[in-house]
Amino acid sequence: MASGRMMAGCRLGRILGRTAAIALVVGSAGFAAQATGQGGPAAPAASKPTQVYVPIPGFDLTSVDKATDPCNDFYKFACGKFVANHPIPADQPAVDQFYALYNVNTQSLRAILDKASTMGAGRSADQQKIGDYFKACMDTDAINNKGLEPIKPLLDEIDGLTGPEQIPMLAGKLQRMGVEVFFSYGEQQDFKDATKQIAVVGQGGLGMPEKDYYLRTGAKDEALRQQYVAHIAKMLTLAGSSPEQAQKDATAVMAMETAFAKASMGVTEMRDPEKIYHLQPIETFLRSMPGVDFDAFEEGIGSPRVSELNNSTPAFFPAMLDAVQATDLGTLKAYMRYHLLTTAASRLPKPFDAENFDFYGRKVYGQPEQGARWKRCSNAVNGALGEALGKVYVEQYFAGDSKTKMVEMVKDIESAMDRDIDTLDWMSAATKLRAKEKLHGVANKIGYPDKWRDYSMLEVKPDDAAGNLLRANAFENNRQLAKIGKPVNHNEWEMSPPTVNAYYDPSMNDINFPAGILQPSFFDKNQDDAINYGHIGAVIGHELTHGFDDEGKKFDSKGNLSDWWTADDTKKFEERTDCLVKEYGNFTAVDDVKVNGKLTLGENTADNGGLVLAYIAYLERAKINKVDLSKKIDGFTSPQRFYIGYAQNYCENSRDDSVRNQVLTDPHSPDHFRVTGAIVNQPGFAEAFGCKKGTPMVPVNSCRVW
Repeated sequence: MASGRMMAGCRLGRILGRTAAIALVVGSAGFAAQATGQGGPAAPAASKPTQVYVPIPGFDLTSVDKATDPCNDFYKFACGKFVANHPIPADQPAVDQFYALYNVNTQSLRAILDKASTMGAGRSADQQKIGDYFKACMDTDAINNKGLEPIKPLLDEIDGLTGPEQIPMLAGKLQRMGVEVFFSYGEQQDFKDATKQIAVVGQGGLGMPEKDYYLRTGAKDEALRQQYVAHIAKMLTLAGSSPEQAQKDATAVMAMETAFAKASMGVTEMRDPEKIYHLQPIETFLRSMPGVDFDAFEEGIGSPRVSELNNSTPAFFPAMLDAVQATDLGTLKAYMRYHLLTTAASRLPKPFDAENFDFYGRKVYGQPEQGARWKRCSNAVNGALGEALGKVYVEQYFAGDSKTKMVEMVKDIESAMDRDIDTLDWMSAATKLRAKEKLHGVANKIGYPDKWRDYSMLEVKPDDAAGNLLRANAFENNRQLAKIGKPVNHNEWEMSPPTVNAYYDPSMNDINFPAGILQPSFFDKNQDDAINYGHIGAVIGHELTHGFDDEGKKFDSKGNLSDWWTADDTKKFEERTDCLVKEYGNFTAVDDVKVNGKLTLGENTADNGGLVLAYIAYLERAKINKVDLSKKIDGFTSPQRFYIGYAQNYCENSRDDSVRNQVLTDPHSPDHFRVTGAIVNQPGFAEAFGCKKGTPMVPVNSCRVW
């Protein structure tokens, strides 16, 4: 099920397999402990992890390369020894602060779930659900013994199709279970009336990460496409097709998906809310798909009948329908069968799970080994029952005084932005007034929701891993689609409390910081303010700045898509953001692949502006607390510790395939450039390190938006 919500500051990251759906934080490798999980060797449910994970220190002296001049290369100075000290684990595409905390949090979730899965009859309803979900996911013997039985009813429905007119109902049923075929359908706040929840329909149905994987030229991309066809054929063969028929079907599926890709918008274009908002009467939408029984689709997916919807990608549907109509029924069946198999692969027998990981994990992301089963199952529970699990997580791992300190920091940084707006010489008084109106309207969500989600309607069994997955997908689908036509609930969270992530939602005009990221090293109540403001303070500033980046600026204080800027201010804003586009577009990420300055513009703007705001806020807090800024701790002054703390958010050791995938699909720049790209534009950096203008880190000409 798709959502039309635009959440800046979070992203789908370097997933460990297609069905992992792990979201990524403001960092380029920050897991959002939200995976559906992958298969692999099992460990007994109550056994202890073989490795104890600990966070990387908030101020990591072992990573600092003092032989490097910070004025010449600040990333190498702050992170120069990180790679040698932190080899990439075989089950990860990279390692950095986000991965480290992801591992620590997953370990914490595992402890909760071990207990819940072995408790007796005295368990609460939520303990039963999270415990049994984890137990079933861990029980690979039961999974292997059941074979395809859990998904056989859906496989039988696919095999039983006698004509294309039956596809809409079945496509709806599959989408309800989390199997996105042909296109996407979901709900969103109306971009131009943020009080309304509406239906949204858009492009979809691809098996590879995004459209350009089907269309780019070059030996590597052509080889990956061949591997994808072989992967589809292998999955179909495992499900019972003859190798010859599976190869024929896989080739035909690839041809149809390539037609879908050609009709799809690119990732850069999809960032523009004005390009993905086309509110239409349902009759207008249906004219783009003549002969399709959309009522049957709505019935299958469980959507209320809608009189209007946002057709986010209107050019896609006629082309998609043409491709489907040009494809024989046997291929359409194979297409749906494959997407069902790969969606459920993590809860199917080991050959399916291993093949799924081999393509999506190993070939796409360059990850040598699959993660331990306990990691994947812990995060699977978080994805399915995030607030039931999160409630226990918060009680055990998020102390109340941490929230109090975070509230103080958020207020400090919002005050810093209020003052910063006053100093902007390029913005008119009229636009400043509207900017402050929006700033003062931002809602702050910290730690966890005020009201926990009710999972009473979700059935979880201790011996039905695949069934639990499909029922959890259907439960979430029903929860989301039930919002259509109802008032917006401003208290809802889009991420679970244990998530190592943060986001800004322009339709809600709120910033959100789950308890999962409010842990060392990003936030440590025992650390000095310089480190905390450099770490989590820059993240707070990042999310706040998203409300005023090239996407966020298009939404007003109420969350409506509205142009509240004067024409002259818009022109000046675009001149400044174009500076960032060119700066980041000159960075070479890996081989000959450069950072996409337009795709990453929003995140780069947020990095730059967020760091400025965090530093302004820190200096004010230091003044209030009478901190001697020149006093050295561990050999560095407080301003120096602030900037080193920020840089060490993004110390990384990453596999080339993972970086390549990120640059091609992700709105975040690779970690290295999130440091260098922001530092060269910081007005306080030169004084902190005594750098002369004209040195690499203090160029004569720099970029500044906020």
